Amino acid sequence: MKRKKPNIILEKILVEDYAAEGKSLARVDGKVIFVENAVPGDVVDIMLTKSKKDWGEGFIVKFNEYSKDRVIPFCQHFGICGGCQWQMLPYEKQLQYKQKQVTDNLSRIGKVALPEMQPIIGAEKTTQYRNKMEYTFSNKRYLLKEELHNPDINTNLNVAGFHAKGIFDKIVDIKTCYLQDEPTNLIRLAVKNWALENDATFYDIKVHQGWLRTMQLRVCTTGEVMVNIVFGYEDEIKRKQLLDYILQQFPTLTTLLYTINTKMNDSMYDLFPQVYSGKGYALEKLEDFIFKIGPKSFFQTNTKQGEKLYNIARDFAELTGKETVYDLYCGTGSIGIFVSKLANKIIGVEVIEEAINDAKENAALNNINHASFFAGDVIKICDDNFFAQHGKPDVIITDPPRAGMHEKLVQKINEMQAPIVVYVSCNPATQARDLNLLDEKYAVTKIQPVDMFPHTHHIENVVQLKLR
Repeated sequence: MKRKKPNIILEKILVEDYAAEGKSLARVDGKVIFVENAVPGDVVDIMLTKSKKDWGEGFIVKFNEYSKDRVIPFCQHFGICGGCQWQMLPYEKQLQYKQKQVTDNLSRIGKVALPEMQPIIGAEKTTQYRNKMEYTFSNKRYLLKEELHNPDINTNLNVAGFHAKGIFDKIVDIKTCYLQDEPTNLIRLAVKNWALENDATFYDIKVHQGWLRTMQLRVCTTGEVMVNIVFGYEDEIKRKQLLDYILQQFPTLTTLLYTINTKMNDSMYDLFPQVYSGKGYALEKLEDFIFKIGPKSFFQTNTKQGEKLYNIARDFAELTGKETVYDLYCGTGSIGIFVSKLANKIIGVEVIEEAINDAKENAALNNINHASFFAGDVIKICDDNFFAQHGKPDVIITDPPRAGMHEKLVQKINEMQAPIVVYVSCNPATQARDLNLLDEKYAVTKIQPVDMFPHTHHIENVVQLKLR
């Protein structure tokens, strides 16, 4: 019989710095120990969960001293739901550590020559900054530590909120979320209370049963509000009763949709939202540009910071009005449209066909006639025949997902040899990896981090590269 190793507790350890993905680090006898929920300056006891030769991981079992940098989190759900990780850190410090994260990634992973980085651009609004939220309805409530052994408290309760961190089948019952402006909390609570009063079943993700499943809310800077309620199965009578109730309670809603999802997962890409009231989409603005956002469209989640991000991308493109701009991973065309006034031609490429349809609609909505959008893989689309028809790029703007660019696409960009490449990234680690490969033909000439998501460890970074 294999003997269980005893738990190792490291006592009175000083947390020294932040590492990637919001973790903090301490050093013990030359070994780096990673922990969560700590602030540099905390002195803690750590129980090890992993112990390798040069590094280890653990969790905090006791705070001996709190860092002088700690502040009191403003949300009662902090540390339980999977949303904000850094509310206990002053915003100025959050920005400082995010800037350091970009520097560390680009220098350690990228290993390329770097210019001086510009100071990170912080958000003027650090709460209620998200234009999109998704809530989950569940019949399993996450129990707090102090509730675990109380026989009078039951986990089998109908709730509406977010998944508890790292737990797929338990939901934190959210009273107030500070990430999106009202009527977000009012609508969530109204739907939940109606369902409780009318004996509607809440979804059980383990056994895949239940009627009320999830809800997406889009609250735009234009004042438009779009709600999509997702049901686990169709119950036409009850569905109409709920949707009519929402319209009665919230007459300012501009679009109300519903979706029937009988699948085992919550992904929306292969579902078909139905319009119950309104035009079926919301309109959002970036500068003077209008964007049509459907229930399945991707759009920058922080509108105001998205505007700043795109401004930087436009500046880094150094457009004079003569250039052909290739917008790779163009999504619904937002970056290409945003820079269009200063370009001769926009070519957008995106693998998701629905997004390309949105991009074409958005170009038409803004009377942009010199933009063309193509659905498919960039590596396959951008061949010699394509260049002969549309012209080679003078500027490439690329905004890939967190995984970064495929290595073949990086090689393709090196082959295209556009004079300027602007790389917009939501993950500086994968961006740094790609910069290392682009170094074959390109030099990094400008770097500008932007904070899109206050109180989280996420960070956007824009890099300008020029052909050597």
